Amino acid sequence: MTTRAEFLERIREQVRMSPGRSPASSARRPQHPAAEAETIRRELVERWPETLEAFRREFEGVAGVFHRTASIDVVPAIVARIAHERQAREVVTWHSAALGADLAPALGACGLDVHPMPAAEPSGGAERERLRTLAARADLGLTGVDLAIAETGTLVLVSGAGRPRSTSLLPPCHIAVFDRTALVESLRQAGVFLEAWHRDGRPPAGGSAINFITGPSRTADIELTLTRGVHGPKEVHAIFVEQPIRG
Repeated sequence: MTTRAEFLERIREQVRMSPGRSPASSARRPQHPAAEAETIRRELVERWPETLEAFRREFEGVAGVFHRTASIDVVPAIVARIAHERQAREVVTWHSAALGADLAPALGACGLDVHPMPAAEPSGGAERERLRTLAARADLGLTGVDLAIAETGTLVLVSGAGRPRSTSLLPPCHIAVFDRTALVESLRQAGVFLEAWHRDGRPPAGGSAINFITGPSRTADIELTLTRGVHGPKEVHAIFVEQPIRG
């Protein structure tokens, strides 16, 4: 049996392995978040390659799998390859308007069974349950990304019509597609965008949840034995598209 002293020492050892990862300071609340968000966007036009490289490094550091492609047209082939390697067939996706492109025909042509989410919120409990069942039995979940935080390799997804959180949480493999417009450098910058969405009333969607996804789902018991996929996907893939997804 592990003693209290041994347990605390193991926690200290884990903390020592990642010094400086969680600085204990809070950021100021922006006075004009929409204007500050626009400034961040302008500045990142010049340094997005460095920001993307930082995101890739951190994302892979938390066991994410990073892909890069020239255009959205190549994404179905990447998804099909991921599916083939896992002997997967069923894919549930965000609606094309939320995803930024209609990939369902090309995915179907690759031999996948594709289930796009409807554009509108389900009208009743039975339909909501049917869609949740589709997501739960799917092998892959394909989504867009609202923010990609380079500092931590984190994907931020806002739920809403056409983009239910079940798409990213229930399938064992989550694939997220984004371009440079989603990139931010830090959690502080992400907070500015959250404030702007809240204060200006123009979030990417009107759902009740915002998910921060940092690598595959993982949990550990009191002995610090790590297990993946207990509370979400065992795998998370991020596909960066060099050309803007939305015109």
